[in-house]
Amino acid sequence: MNEQMNFDANMATEYDRGIRRTLPTYDALFRLTQAYFRKNIGVNSDVLIVGAGGGTELTTFGPENTGWAFTAVDPAASMLKLAKHKATQLNLIDRVRFIEGTIDQVPESNLYDAATFMLVLHFIEDDAVKLQQLKSIRKRLKNGAPFVLSSMYGDPESEEFETLFSLWKAYWLDTTKLSEEEIDEMEKTVRKVSFIPEEKIIEMLAEAGFGHIAKFFTTNMFGGWICRAG
Repeated sequence: MNEQMNFDANMATEYDRGIRRTLPTYDALFRLTQAYFRKNIGVNSDVLIVGAGGGTELTTFGPENTGWAFTAVDPAASMLKLAKHKATQLNLIDRVRFIEGTIDQVPESNLYDAATFMLVLHFIEDDAVKLQQLKSIRKRLKNGAPFVLSSMYGDPESEEFETLFSLWKAYWLDTTKLSEEEIDEMEKTVRKVSFIPEEKIIEMLAEAGFGHIAKFFTTNMFGGWICRAG
């Protein structure tokens, strides 16, 4: 393995370790998403992955669904590189179109059979931009296409939110060698994430043009919703 591939592999390892500490049921989230898609789309389908940098959709969906083609979109070059690295390792690269950018760089003429928007919404600070992203995804889906959204969520002013944040901190203390002071610094960063209540997420999905909305996943401050375009 050359120096560049070593760099990518190390990045992938660190990313994969960190995300599974932040969200202990991370793998189950993607397995459930795959099951939803396999039930609702054909064996030959085009899947849009918005925020594809970690490459988890590709590694979860790609090997077992050999007729699925993917468009993987991410604005971060380093994260998209991780996805390319993983796709290459699994011989999926010929079935993936990579786009460095946002959903707006995906032609509206390309209508997809399904889409994911996983663990991205909470990084978008402005609610109007969140909604616009959801609308842009809807425009690129066939009518009736399944869509899966996952995000951190909650009302930062609520007692429940503080209780869940305490659990988040306790889990990091329990599963890492980080000190309480180091995790306190991490907490400051996480609290800057754009949390919104579940009710607001459902309202946004409906306004963006999605129906049959159902919450299918929850772990601590993370939630997942399945729905359909149109």
